[in-house]
Amino acid sequence: MFKRGINAYQKGNIKQQIAQADPHQITLMLMQGAIDKMAYAKGCMERKDFEGKSIHLSKASAIIVNLRDTLDFDVESEVTDNLFALYDFMVNRLTDAHVQNSQSIIDEVIGLMLPIKSAWASIPEEAKQEAYEMQRQKQQSAV
Repeated sequence: MFKRGINAYQKGNIKQQIAQADPHQITLMLMQGAIDKMAYAKGCMERKDFEGKSIHLSKASAIIVNLRDTLDFDVESEVTDNLFALYDFMVNRLTDAHVQNSQSIIDEVIGLMLPIKSAWASIPEEAKQEAYEMQRQKQQSAV
């Protein structure tokens, strides 16, 4: 019962954070969520909780697929292509981790995600605002 109360509080807190977040912050939250789910999966592996491992790896994979599928290919950037390939690789490696019950593969994927998250977090505010303005202009011209 106590755990349900904590889970409800955390879900409510996340919903509030999302409601107040800009797209940049939401992406950071997704990246952190994927990292957290991978860490939970590792804990489940240690406890031989195979159902929990499966649930957390599935959620981590779903988050990474979402990050991959929301890349903006209109930019025509090599970075976008490389990120797509890297996210795809991460999902495949998480499948390998699940099948092989390998914490080291999960560590590998976490090691790939952390620099992306750090780079994303270090984007200057003026660059974010410029990107938002470009996105607004693109949406207005599509209408």
